[in-house]
Amino acid sequence: MAVNYSAKEEADGHPSGGVGVPGGGAVGGGGGGGGAVKTRKPDNTAFKQQRLPAWQPILTAGTVLPAFFIIGLIFIPIGIGIFVTSNNIREYEIDYTGTEPSSPCNKCLNVSWDSTPPCTCTINFTLEHSFESNVFMYYGLSNFYQNHRRYVKSRDDSQLNGDNSSLLNPSKECEPYRTNEDKPIAPCGAIANSMFNDTLELYRIENDTRTPVPLIKKGIAWWTDKNVKFRNPTGDGNNLTALFQGTTKPVNWPKPVYMLDSEPDNNGFINEDFIVWMRTAALPTFRKLYRLIERKNNLQPTLRAGKYSLDIAYNYPVHSFDGRKRMILSTISWMGGKNPFLGIAYITVGSICFFLGVVLLIIHHKYGNRNTSADIPN
Repeated sequence: MAVNYSAKEEADGHPSGGVGVPGGGAVGGGGGGGGAVKTRKPDNTAFKQQRLPAWQPILTAGTVLPAFFIIGLIFIPIGIGIFVTSNNIREYEIDYTGTEPSSPCNKCLNVSWDSTPPCTCTINFTLEHSFESNVFMYYGLSNFYQNHRRYVKSRDDSQLNGDNSSLLNPSKECEPYRTNEDKPIAPCGAIANSMFNDTLELYRIENDTRTPVPLIKKGIAWWTDKNVKFRNPTGDGNNLTALFQGTTKPVNWPKPVYMLDSEPDNNGFINEDFIVWMRTAALPTFRKLYRLIERKNNLQPTLRAGKYSLDIAYNYPVHSFDGRKRMILSTISWMGGKNPFLGIAYITVGSICFFLGVVLLIIHHKYGNRNTSADIPN
């Protein structure tokens, strides 16, 4: 009598060709021939049978306690060094939003993008300590979400890379800042349209005389951005007006892109202020590099302690979204700008490890030699 198996039973590993019965041979099931027996047993290989050589750490007091103490003794000095280095960085910050009635920039609080002439204000301040090395001038914005998904996507990288076809036919990702009055916008998109355009000038005051502090506007962008990602359209590089013919400026810009600077190697899409702005920030409070102040004499500090004034052409409106604007003067060290978080993190982790090492050492010393085996009565 033939014995039939269901498909499920065959999948569970039963033979498909027949089955052995007590006192007899294989009972045929599939045409009379004995097929290969199916099995779920893994192949007899070192990998599938888990016979490969392996190393497994044995966590004992002799290995764990030294690890905790070593981590603590390494991390704590590193953290202290980073924290001290960060605190040695000179930094001075001025909020010039103008929300306070006593602020010189309060009169410019409700300025618009196309204010003519631009509103200007001057803020006097005093540096208590000299800035010895090169000084970096930043502008800072608060409550400005450059990380919004639609905002980040609102650009045309092909257009910014100098592609002539994209110049006249920008990507649809730039909407609603793709065209204006039936002309393509160059550069298109919301990021370019909202470019920071305040003008900041720094003066030193000595004996009631204002001396301008030289501000360098080149060298503030990443090399890869300046030389790889951003290029002007192909053609006569000395005639940017002709290269951008047929396009129009962004809606909020007072002048077209080919008039951002008088120097040809810092004009158009390769203008460094524009490049710095196009590298979007990850957080709503951020700072971007605006100018460099180079040290001219090794015997004299870059910015001596004393009185200074900041002249501001207030063009960038932030009051409508409760934003804030700041100017920051800062030096740097081998680890970058002022940021105490990394040093605090190293000190915290090292202290926790050292504390756990001490606690575990006490526990091991007190209970480690205790005989935990059960006494067997004779």
